[in-house]
Amino acid sequence: MLDFTSVLYLGLRHSSGVLRPWTQLTSGKPAALITPAAQHRVAGALAELQGCEEATIGPSTLHLFWDLFGILAKQGMAIYLDGGTYPIARWGVERAAARGIPVRRFPHRNPEALRRRLKQDSSRGLRPLVVADGFCPGCGKPIPLHAYLESARDWGGYLLLDDTQALGILGYSPSFRAPYGREGGGSLPWHHAAGSDVLLVSSLAKGFGVPMAVLAGSHALIRWFKDKSETRTHCSPPSIAIIHAAEHALKVNKSYGDGLRLRLARLVHYFRSRLAQIGWPTVGGLFPVQTLMPKPTLDARKLHEQLLRQGIQTVLHRGRKELGACLSFLITARHSRGDIDRAANAVARFAGKRDPQEISHEYCL
Repeated sequence: MLDFTSVLYLGLRHSSGVLRPWTQLTSGKPAALITPAAQHRVAGALAELQGCEEATIGPSTLHLFWDLFGILAKQGMAIYLDGGTYPIARWGVERAAARGIPVRRFPHRNPEALRRRLKQDSSRGLRPLVVADGFCPGCGKPIPLHAYLESARDWGGYLLLDDTQALGILGYSPSFRAPYGREGGGSLPWHHAAGSDVLLVSSLAKGFGVPMAVLAGSHALIRWFKDKSETRTHCSPPSIAIIHAAEHALKVNKSYGDGLRLRLARLVHYFRSRLAQIGWPTVGGLFPVQTLMPKPTLDARKLHEQLLRQGIQTVLHRGRKELGACLSFLITARHSRGDIDRAANAVARFAGKRDPQEISHEYCL
C-alpha cells in the first residue's frame, strides 16, 4: 500500500535498535517530583532550537494546553483566538472560557480584525492573549506573526502559538537551497522573531516523529508554568523510551535535517508540478500537506475510494462548509518520485486525462 496519510514529514521512525537503551519505561514519579537528566537535556535543546530561553516537556499538546489555559483562567486576561486555530488549542481555550475568561474570535490570518477587536475591548483593562497556529497546512501559509505579536505587545499581552506543523520543517534563512529554512526550529526562527511575551506549544509527533510535546518561552513564563502546573503533578510524564527517541530525533536533525528538508521540498515541488500537468493544482504551497483544489467535477469520496482500490492511501476530510469533502496527499521524505508518479497517474485516470507519463516531466528542482 502506497501511503500518503503519514505526518512523519521527515520520515523519522526511531526503531528501538537506534535508541539509547533503558532499564524501565517510567520511574513512577510525576514530573513535579523528579525530572530525569535526559529530560532536562531534551528540553534545553528544544528551547535553543526554537529560539527560546527555556522549555519544558509534556506527554502531548492536549496536556500542555489544558494545563496552560487552566492556569491562565486566574490571570485577568482575555483570549483572542484566530479562527483557523487547530482543535486541541481550542479545547484549552474552552476550558478557560468555562472558568470565566472572555474569548473573542477573529477571522483567520487577519491582523486588522484582531487589532480592531483589541481597540474595542481596550477599556476593559484585560491583558490580551492572542492564540493561533504558527503555520496553517490548510492554506499553506504561516500566520502574520509580527503583526499578531505587535498587537499583543501594544496592549501588554502575549502571543501563544501552536507550532506543531512548523517545528522540524521551517527554520531560519529560507533560500533556494533551503526552501524551508535551516535547522527546523519553527516559526520564531522562520520569522526572525523573539520575545519574553511569546509562548510556543508544539508536538514533536510530526516533524520529529516523537509522541510528546514541548512548551517553550522565557525563563519567567516556563518557571511560572512549572510552579502552577497540575498535569506535572497528576499525569505521567513522557516515558524514558520517548525521551530517548527525542534525543535521537534532535541528533538526526542536527546532522541530516537540512538534507531531509531539501529532499522533502523537492518532492513536494515535483508533486505539485505533476498534478498541475493534468490541470489539477493543489492547495498548500510548498508545505507537505497537499490538498486537491476543489472543482465542481471532483467527487472527493469517489476519488478516495478509487485510489484505495489501486493501493494508494490518501486523507479524506472535511473542508470549509462551502467546499464539502476534500482530499489531501501528505508527502514525506521517504516518498520517491516513482511514488508521486504513481499517484499522479491514478488521479489522471480518474480525471479522464491521458497518462502524465506521456508528458515530459524533467524538472529543474
